Amino acid sequence: MRITAAVTESPGAPFTLSVVDIEPPRADEVLVRIVGAGVCHSDLVARDQWLPVNLPAVLGHEGSGVGEAVGAGVTQVRPGDHVILAFSWCGACRNCLRGRPAYCDLFVPANFFGRRMDGSTPLHRAGEDVGGAFFGQSSFAGHAVCNERNVVKVPHDLPLELLGPLGCGTQTGAGAVLNSLRPEAGSSIAVFGAGSVGISAVMAAAVAGCTTIVAVDLNDQRLALAKELGATHVVNGSEGDTVGHLRELTGGVGVEFTLETTGVPAVLRQAVDALGQGGTCGLIGVAAPGSEVSLDMLGLILGRGVRGISEGDSVPRIFVPRLLELYRQGRFPFDRLIRTYPLDRINEAVEDSEKGLTLKPVLTFP
Repeated sequence: MRITAAVTESPGAPFTLSVVDIEPPRADEVLVRIVGAGVCHSDLVARDQWLPVNLPAVLGHEGSGVGEAVGAGVTQVRPGDHVILAFSWCGACRNCLRGRPAYCDLFVPANFFGRRMDGSTPLHRAGEDVGGAFFGQSSFAGHAVCNERNVVKVPHDLPLELLGPLGCGTQTGAGAVLNSLRPEAGSSIAVFGAGSVGISAVMAAAVAGCTTIVAVDLNDQRLALAKELGATHVVNGSEGDTVGHLRELTGGVGVEFTLETTGVPAVLRQAVDALGQGGTCGLIGVAAPGSEVSLDMLGLILGRGVRGISEGDSVPRIFVPRLLELYRQGRFPFDRLIRTYPLDRINEAVEDSEKGLTLKPVLTFP
């Protein structure tokens, strides 16, 4: 079958629309007609080759759509089901078997190479391979072939075109709070970076019952939205001593939890320094390969901790339905972060995201 896809032809190049051929699903795969696909920071760093994606490739890893065909061995999804597409994992390694698919031993090749686990790709153009399994989906296209494992069924009465970000960015921010840090009700948390991932974390902190929720960013409009969606305080990082502000807000003792979403080493240092004794900093911001940060070793000895968090420690088939129920109750309005663009305006969507004009661009498909 021939489909239209946004192809990344070379490092840093604009996305170009191209007609490609897509294979039918194999025994353990699902063919999904895409109706929406979020644009995530990871797509852009893959475009720029921070991640080892073989080019040319179709990126996109926050897809949502309708199942059109399933392989003979598929049992979880049927044609006509509404689905979102999450990250890929092998299903057989020690961490997958422990229920920790976000830490799959094969996470990097399964998600970043743009190939199936056997090295093949479902996308081709003029007889040549095109990377077509980015995060197990490559959803910047009219259709995607996915493994059954990374497909999550969702109810038919929800706005399907808006649900794709739940498969990565939204569940990463929310899961970092609810699954990884697990703050107790009444505790304090500071989220560094008020993009879509950061504000998802802010909303999750409100759900968790945190009573001091601080959003830190350089953009006053984003900070205003964070305050509407759950932040009790906001700090503009360009105005004075950020760590000092956070200590003032916590009576001088420091924050119990911090979350770094920007991938900037200097910001990670602030997030750790702002912790009180025994506090924990979660790191989810994607930095350039080789990025390093210096930390105060004595501060770590006093009980402060840093932990990396992948995909919000989520098991998507369990966690995404929970977020959707919170959304139904009006307690997790992730749609407030979204602006939609048709696929042929993908480069405009990317530019608006990079300029900070749009928190979460979502591409829509006719």
